[in-house]
Formats: sequence, structure tokens, C-alpha cells
Amino acid sequence: MSIRVLIIDDEEVYRRLLSQHVQVGFDSPVTADYDPGRQGRLPPEFHASGYDAVLLDESPGVAAGLDWLRDLTHRSEFPPVIYMMSDLTPESERAAKSAGAFACLSRSKIDNPALVRTLRSAQASRRRRGEPVLSLDELDRICRFGDLTIRGYKFVRKLAENPVSSVYLAQRLKTAEEVVLKVLRQAPDTGTKGADTFDRFLREYQIAAGIRHSNVVRIFDFGADDDHAYIAMEYFSKGDLRDRIKEGIKPLDALKLLRQMAEALKVLHDAGVLHRDLKPGNVMLRDDGSVVLIDFGMSKQLELDASITASGQIFGTPYYMSPEQGHGRETDERSDIYSLGVILYEMLMRRKPYVAGTPMQIIYKHANAPLPHLPIALKRFERLLLNCMAKEPARRYPSAEAVVDAIKELERDEAEREAMAF
Repeated sequence: MSIRVLIIDDEEVYRRLLSQHVQVGFDSPVTADYDPGRQGRLPPEFHASGYDAVLLDESPGVAAGLDWLRDLTHRSEFPPVIYMMSDLTPESERAAKSAGAFACLSRSKIDNPALVRTLRSAQASRRRRGEPVLSLDELDRICRFGDLTIRGYKFVRKLAENPVSSVYLAQRLKTAEEVVLKVLRQAPDTGTKGADTFDRFLREYQIAAGIRHSNVVRIFDFGADDDHAYIAMEYFSKGDLRDRIKEGIKPLDALKLLRQMAEALKVLHDAGVLHRDLKPGNVMLRDDGSVVLIDFGMSKQLELDASITASGQIFGTPYYMSPEQGHGRETDERSDIYSLGVILYEMLMRRKPYVAGTPMQIIYKHANAPLPHLPIALKRFERLLLNCMAKEPARRYPSAEAVVDAIKELERDEAEREAMAF
């Protein structure tokens, strides 16, 4: 007999262990996991309708497990919750069952037969209650994003839109995890430049989906149809680097953030993926203050191709484009390094190095205006800046790894400088 189980626990290793125990006891079970430490509370509209049972850790995230129990078990039609406890005593079991637990099991020593029996009992209880099943019409309604239906994702709200793409906050139906769903509208004809770009987009995101790095956004899913492509990626409630820049960033903190970006670029470049659109709006903030690169690869190029085709104009304002990218020449890793230098300047100075009234004027300045210089108080960062923002690619750092090495050296010096100031 098969079963569908949602596992809620902070530890990836333990979630995997529980999943293996479920696999042993059932034929073709379906398990999904949820990390409350990283993903926070389950949204109030989530009712776990696709599951037969939920395995809940006693310490989910920073909240108390009993609070989670009361919250989840009071939701309409929520499946039975099996509470996993480190110290299973008669008193603690009574408290858990008073809070709504279907059953309590030991977390520290998993008894597989007991776990399987309890899950079967929970599944039977769920069936006796009568599990609500969404009709196709209801499923289409909740999976509607504008005029498109993207199965597996529930619409929450629209975050942004431009002429060729829309960005939504969505919920993965399998796990209830909030994700960003970026939908790119493109229907390239066979044999056109757009079709080639579209194929490259699919290839690059297939590579990117396999990357696991703390400073690179997690890609959960991507797909394409006749008239659109979509990317499902992590959602960051803290916003992006633009907010940090407005607040002001200390030089040492700017170096730390820049190093994280460069380390992420190294991972992408090693995998054969260029970012092509590195800017503060595509550098997201985690809860711990670290940064994450998003929106890399061909998604930007798809927007550019579609926009140029539609209006004959360049999409967006190229404040962060390298001279070669702005003029349509061949780009490589050093183009991303140029954009990294522009971000460094903006973090230190709280303004962009080149501004003008039109995108083409900005592109001209990137290629022809003198290199930006820093005031005396920040001169120690100028070598790093100029080696990133050199007009000719051959005069820049040759790789993201070389940038990381240069930043680490400056970080050590800056840390000593701050220590001596106290």
C-alpha cells in the first residue's frame, strides 16, 4: 500500500533518514520534506491536502513544537500529525496529544515497525474522515498565472511584470514551500536567433538546477511550452542588495558581500554558466545577512531578444553592463567581473559610476568615459575596482577565482585596520 508523507524537520540528514524508513515500510511511497529553520512557518492557507500524514519534529525552526501542533491540527481537513520527540515521557505525550498530535514517537531511536504501524493507522484515519479532492477546474483555478496554467504551483500574488516576463510568488503544491515563479513569454520560430537562445536557456538552467552553493539561488524547477518558459526558484523575504546600499555599507562588509558574489560567480562559471545580468536587484539577502545571486543565465537574454524584436529598443537600463556586452560583442566570464566592479563602486559610494539620460548614453560612457576613481578615504580599494572595471577584458582579473583571492587579501587588511581603530 502506498502513502504520502510530509516530513517537517530542521535537519536534512534526519529528514532523509525518516524518508528511508517510510520507503522500507510501503510500496512506492511519496515523501516530501519541509525545513522550518530555513523556510519558516507554513503559510496559513496550506492544508496539506495532498498528504496522508505529517511527521513533525518537536523543535521546528525557532518556534515551539506544541505551537506548530496547535496551528496545524486546527486547520480544516489537515492530515494526522505524528509528533517526533527526543524525550518521550507519559507527561510529554499527554501534552502533545492535548495539542492535537495523532501519535507520538521517539525521535532519538526510530522504531521502524512502530513508525509504519502508526503511519498506516494515520492513513486509515485520514480515509475515514474523507480526504477532499480538488476537481480539475479547482486545480486549474489555483494554478492560474495570468492567462497561463502552470500545474504544481499555486498562485499567491504577482511580484513584478514587464513586457516580456512576469514574476509571481507561488506555492509548491507538493511541499507548501513558497517560491518565486518567473514566467518568460517567448515563442521562437525554428531557425531564428530566438529559438537558439531559447535552447541555450533550457540547457543552462538544466546545469544551474544541479548547483548547490550557499550564494547561488536554488532552482527547483524549470520548463517550457509553445509560448512560454518558467523558472521556479527560492523566495527571499528580506529583499535585495539595493536596500542595503541605501542604508550604507561599511567597507569591510562591502568586501565580504563582494567576495560572496565572486564565489558564486566562480561556481557558475565553472559550470559553464555566465550570469549576464549582475546588478544589486539580482543579489538577494538571506536572513543571516549573506547574499545570493539570482536571475542568471539566458533568462535575461530571452528578455532582451523578445524586447528588441517587439520594440527595436534595448530592454532595461544598462548601468552594470560591460562595454562589450553593451555593444553586442562576444562576452565571457570577464564581463560578469566588470559588473562586479560596478557593484563594488556603488556599495562604497552609494551611487553608480556612470549615469546619463538614456540607456545608449550610459552604454557609451561604459566604453569611453574615464574609469571611476575613489576618494582618498577609500583609495585602498581602487586597485580592486579598476582591475574589475577595465575597459578591455584582457586588463581585468582573468577569473572570478582571482577576484576572490584579491578580495580576501583586502579583507585581512581591512579587518586589521578596523581592529586598530578601537
